[in-house]
Amino acid sequence: MRTVELLCSPQLEAAVRAAWDRLAAAGLPSLARNTHQTNRPHLTLASVEEFPPGAEQRLADLCDAALPLPVRLGRVTVLDGSAPLVWLVRPTPQLVALHGAVWDVLAEAPGGHSWHRPGRWVPHLSLALRFGAADRRRARAVAGAHPPAGAFVAARSYDGDTRTVGELTTAAPRSGG
Repeated sequence: MRTVELLCSPQLEAAVRAAWDRLAAAGLPSLARNTHQTNRPHLTLASVEEFPPGAEQRLADLCDAALPLPVRLGRVTVLDGSAPLVWLVRPTPQLVALHGAVWDVLAEAPGGHSWHRPGRWVPHLSLALRFGAADRRRARAVAGAHPPAGAFVAARSYDGDTRTVGELTTAAPRSGG
């Protein structure tokens, strides 16, 4: 699996990580417990089995041209499917255009995951995975009483086979978990 992900500005990343920490401190499921070095707040634009030839450079060019993108978060909710707890991202016309352009580049990619495709995509930042039957009302109060704003400032691709990331923009994002 390969993804196209947007990374948060330092202040937005700090706000999301603080929500992760508050959830964990309250005894609720949280991504604060995921200590893998690639774990950081991000917005997934696309997920496919593999990139077609030449796609990585085209994706990098798109992201370099579009970023930074201002972002405002919406409400905290639980999505269907594997029931992640998420902070919804308010889609701007620029974000929607970038998302569509990414999928234009990946049109021939095998194994595109339908929940990221235009028309089905719900832009969000994950707070906890498999939230399921946990206390949603409490989680909303703990995590998202005051949704922060910020920007998406860089892009990366996660490789699910090697569990590594590669940068898709020339601007180097903050390193670390």
